[in-house]
Amino acid sequence: MAKDGTNRGGRRIRAGVKPTPAAEKIQKGESVNILDNDIMTLSDDELEAVNLPEGATLDGVDMPKPGDYLSARQKNGVPLGADEIYKETWRWLKERNCEKLVNKRLIEAYAQAFARYIQCEEATSSYGLLGKHPTTGGVIASPFVQMSQQYQKSANLIWYEIYDIVKQNCTVPFEDTPNDTMELLLRRKRGI
Repeated sequence: MAKDGTNRGGRRIRAGVKPTPAAEKIQKGESVNILDNDIMTLSDDELEAVNLPEGATLDGVDMPKPGDYLSARQKNGVPLGADEIYKETWRWLKERNCEKLVNKRLIEAYAQAFARYIQCEEATSSYGLLGKHPTTGGVIASPFVQMSQQYQKSANLIWYEIYDIVKQNCTVPFEDTPNDTMELLLRRKRGI
């Protein structure tokens, strides 16, 4: 042990000769130590059943109906689709027993901002990154790119607010997979 209290040096993990599998030892005629399972050696009359207490009474809670504006038809005739994001987010909260802690309007705001972000990304994919200036006719950056960034920023801010509520109030420990690309990159860089 070093002066600073850290262990250094010594044998590396998984270094050295690997143990020989039991099947190979038996084939070579070597002795093999086999662990005995105590449960299998007990007779049936030695086992006793345990009376379990009554289970918890669970209340079924229906998901609050998302606002109609989340599924409204857009100018191109396609529904916005924010209602699906709302349902997915509410189910995520329900799995962590935090659905009652987050305001319905906050979930709706997140769903709408994320749906608008997706809509802007689809427009960018359809029309490209460049556009035509309305008066001069010159080449300009597509307005959908800037709108997309604004909606993504808004959705992320709202998501962090929801996630913070869950993180501070969740009674069950959970490992969550981040759905944000930047968060994945940052975690990979820190080695988390």
